[in-house]
Amino acid sequence: MERGGSSASRPLFPQGPSFTLDDFSNKDFIVGDFVDSLAEAALPVSRRSGPAHHAFDPKPLIRGFENALTRLGALSEELQERESELLSQVRRAEIQHDQTLETLGRKLDQSMAQFEALDLTLNNPGTTTNGNARTDGGGNIAVQIGEKLEELDRKRRKAQDANFLIQCWMEVTETGQLTSLEEIQRQGGAENKVRCAVIARQLMRISQRLDLASWGQTTNGILGNGITNGVTGTNRRHNTREALEKFSELLEQDLLKQFNNSYRRQNFDDMMECARVLHDFNGGASVIAAFVNQHQFFIDRDQLITDEVTMDGETWDQLADPDSDPPGVEPSLQSLVDEVRIVMQEESFIIKRAFPYYETVLIKFIQRVFQQSIQQRLEMVLDKATTISSLAFLRSLHSSRAYISALVEDLKTHGLTEHPEPCSAQISQTLDQQLEELFVPYLIGNSYIDREKRSLEEMYNSLLFKFTIYHSRRKKAPTGFMAAIAQQGTQLIASAKDAYMERLESSDLTPTQKRTMLRVAGVQDNSSNKNDIEVSEQDGILSVAYAKRMIGWLAESVRRTLEMGSSSETPKDVNVLLNLLLTTMGQVYVETALDAALDQATSQENSKSSEPDLSYLPNLRPAVTITNLMSRFINTVLIRLAESNTTVRRSMEAQSKMAIETTERKANAVMKSTLDVAVNWVTKLLAQQKKADFRPKDNDLEGLVDSLQTPTCQAICTFLSSKVAVCARQAVDGRNLEAFSSELALAVHRLLFEHFKKFQVNATGGLMVTKDIAKYVSTVKEWPLTKEAEQSLELLTEVGYLFIIGPEALRERSRNLASGAAGAAAGGGKKLGKADFKAFVQKREDASSVGVQGVLGGL
Repeated sequence: MERGGSSASRPLFPQGPSFTLDDFSNKDFIVGDFVDSLAEAALPVSRRSGPAHHAFDPKPLIRGFENALTRLGALSEELQERESELLSQVRRAEIQHDQTLETLGRKLDQSMAQFEALDLTLNNPGTTTNGNARTDGGGNIAVQIGEKLEELDRKRRKAQDANFLIQCWMEVTETGQLTSLEEIQRQGGAENKVRCAVIARQLMRISQRLDLASWGQTTNGILGNGITNGVTGTNRRHNTREALEKFSELLEQDLLKQFNNSYRRQNFDDMMECARVLHDFNGGASVIAAFVNQHQFFIDRDQLITDEVTMDGETWDQLADPDSDPPGVEPSLQSLVDEVRIVMQEESFIIKRAFPYYETVLIKFIQRVFQQSIQQRLEMVLDKATTISSLAFLRSLHSSRAYISALVEDLKTHGLTEHPEPCSAQISQTLDQQLEELFVPYLIGNSYIDREKRSLEEMYNSLLFKFTIYHSRRKKAPTGFMAAIAQQGTQLIASAKDAYMERLESSDLTPTQKRTMLRVAGVQDNSSNKNDIEVSEQDGILSVAYAKRMIGWLAESVRRTLEMGSSSETPKDVNVLLNLLLTTMGQVYVETALDAALDQATSQENSKSSEPDLSYLPNLRPAVTITNLMSRFINTVLIRLAESNTTVRRSMEAQSKMAIETTERKANAVMKSTLDVAVNWVTKLLAQQKKADFRPKDNDLEGLVDSLQTPTCQAICTFLSSKVAVCARQAVDGRNLEAFSSELALAVHRLLFEHFKKFQVNATGGLMVTKDIAKYVSTVKEWPLTKEAEQSLELLTEVGYLFIIGPEALRERSRNLASGAAGAAAGGGKKLGKADFKAFVQKREDASSVGVQGVLGGL
């Protein structure tokens, strides 16, 4: 039912809605909108726009919805009919599909049965398909026929090749041309060129056997044309050897060109075939040379070979500075080595696929890379380093060797043509050989260790220059036994100083190296005249910091020597460095300072006018420290590196032991001389003791009460505590300080022991003796002492009491006296001897009294 055309002809109650299945299949269909449209269509026109006070009338809506339900029912029946029809079509299609599958299955089974029958016939020709009879036909016959056909084909090709070979031989002998071969060559293609090469090689062998004249040989006594191999032939007018060699040369060039074209196209199979043929020509030398020489790597590097080294001036200065860490390998050499690593890994893959004899080609490639590219750049770097300084050369050589060695190890690990497996033994040997050949000119014989030694000598002489200048100007002590011992050190100082000056004025000294030597020495360039150089006392004393610098330089040199040299030469090399260390640091530096201290101490042993100057004594501590550092470095580094050579190791141990013992002996001599200086000065001060110090008069009692000790005691204690003890602690410590202090304490004890036997002492003077002895004991007890020295001091205290106690106390003490001689007490015995007891008591003012005489008589 359709709606009216215009509003004028529309009835009051509109007809039912009109819709089809297409309305519901639309993707924009919404149920709510559909119901709203039905309700709107059901209302009369007059009510849609009329006043709102009309009463609601549901009847139009009821009629409209009833009509819509009737229409929806009709559409539902229509859908069911369509669904039934579609289901019928599906069932028919399924039946037809099943029939088709069944037909195809039967055909497949028939095909498989036929294939199995055919396979059975081919594999078991003696049995027919029904299994009742045996026959000679079937697959075996087919195989035999195929083999015969292949054999006939081979014979046919062989006959054709022989015929063609004879044809070519006739051409070259009669016309001197190889027209047939040239025709094949012009056809192009790898197979045709390979065939030409094979035939040319065969023709060459035929020429060697049949055309001896072309090869300069005689046959039957006839040279030239005539009889050949005993067969009479026509007179030959053409030299087959020249024709074949010319053709072979052109063919070789053609094959090389083809090889290069294939290389650019990455056609490895064609390259392999060309390389195999050319290998039969001349051992593959031409194709290997073409591959290596025309490689883009060498072409690019040849253009860059004239480039300067790229390291800046600041880095070169750092390389020449012994106190700076080496900056590493030179950048241009590093770039080359890194590029070689990549190229070698990439090209080894191509070489293995392009050459049947790939190891030979790889060896040639490696040799070319090392002997041309790396060697040329290495020589440029080392030449530049030589113009900087000897240390710059050694550091550049070492860093270059280390970096190139790392390249070799990386290539071995990568495997190259054997990747991912490691390199073959032959390739590894080649890499090692090329590495060694690069550095042989710099390591041959003793050249390298001599360079290291000269470099260290220059730096050591520079560092110790002011030290040697100071001691060369120092006034020498009077000649004597110790002066003869120090004579060798004086000569070494002069030699070191002169060597430095000669090197500084040498014409082959580079500006950078001269600046470095002057900086290390701490002098100005305009002070090259040794007489104009100002030095201070500070320049003449030992410096542990200097010693550490020297050992650091030596450690760097040992490391380079260990990595650059062979293991068999290491013991000899470290022995050379040991001798340099013992001479420079041991003799020139430490022993010279000890000799100076000994000279100063010896010169004051008999000083009478002024108090001894012990300022030299603190220099003993850096001497001991430096000697310990040197000894530890020798034992932990140098001698261990020489363990592989027993003879050299023992020699080094003996040298080291002798040098250390010499240093210790000189240090002990300084301490002994200092002890003598101190004892002699104490003896001099004791000699200034006044007799009245211990026999004061009554009018002096007031002053004595205020004074604690006698002036002599105060002077001695001040000297011992503020000078000797302080300087000794600055010089030595531990057991050495204890031994020195104890020896000095015993010497002072002996002096005092005899000193108080010389003076008469009254009652008041006894108090002064007691005070002096107490001061002496308290001063000495502040030192680290042995038990023997401490007991001796206690005995000295007992002596003081002998001058102040009464007769009864004296008698009591006399009962505990030692029975030995007086020397026992004076030498540090534990008890006072009778003779010493009597000597002290007799110095009392009341010694003639009855009580004291009774005590003495009782002894």
